Amino acid sequence: MLFKKKASKGEVNGVSYLNGEISLKGVSLNVYSYLIDGMLIDTGAHSLHKFFEPFLDEADFDQVMLTHFHEDHTGCAAYVQKTKNVPVYLNETSIASCLMRADYPFYRQLFWGRRRPFQAQPVSESFQSRSATWDAIDTPGHAYDHKAFLNRETGQLFTGDLFVSVRTKLALADESTPEIIRSLERILSYDFLEVFCSHAGYLEDGRKAIERKRDYLLSIQAEVLSLYKDGYSAEEIRRKLFPKTFPIVKFSRGEWDSIHIVTSILREHSLQPHK
Repeated sequence: MLFKKKASKGEVNGVSYLNGEISLKGVSLNVYSYLIDGMLIDTGAHSLHKFFEPFLDEADFDQVMLTHFHEDHTGCAAYVQKTKNVPVYLNETSIASCLMRADYPFYRQLFWGRRRPFQAQPVSESFQSRSATWDAIDTPGHAYDHKAFLNRETGQLFTGDLFVSVRTKLALADESTPEIIRSLERILSYDFLEVFCSHAGYLEDGRKAIERKRDYLLSIQAEVLSLYKDGYSAEEIRRKLFPKTFPIVKFSRGEWDSIHIVTSILREHSLQPHK
């Protein structure tokens, strides 16, 4: 398989970043690693190590904060531990799994590589970088261990995979749309403006973007429940609300699919999806 890989570096408002991209047969994925105030946020994917490793080698940081355990965010964590004597922090609930050999579907291994085991420490609810105090905010839904990081001094918010896009069309099989809505509402209770997303990059008016995503998901949730009460099956609801088919659905053998948005909403409301 011939993957196309590239990366770009940049800096915005005191935040340096590397954005790595990988594509194959119409499926294109990217992920960011951010550097701010002597702190690295996420380490990038192992499949893109030829880009991320030089970025990490040149970067000046004394701690690593991981938004969640997924392999595109933790893929170079083992390299950091091998080459730099700095602590790596992660939600306590996924520390044990990251000590072990990574186990996830083959297509994700093809795109993101095999994440090597690494040793993490539990992230605190608040922590210090070189000149700022930060909040680590629980934001589950995309992943059970997901956290966002807010710089209290600058109001800059690093959202991992909480945002990604306003109009969500696909979800992982174990994602929960209602949980994501609650996480978005939780994050909006904090004072912030700028958002740094792990896939969409820098959002100057991030609060507005987060609000739009929350409102969109609330409208989807309402439509799903209304259609279900009218007698539509989960698959019929999916076809009505998400008629477009994306290459990643077939490529992932259904792990990524819009049907998971529908069924997660029905599960939340204790409704058994119609067959």
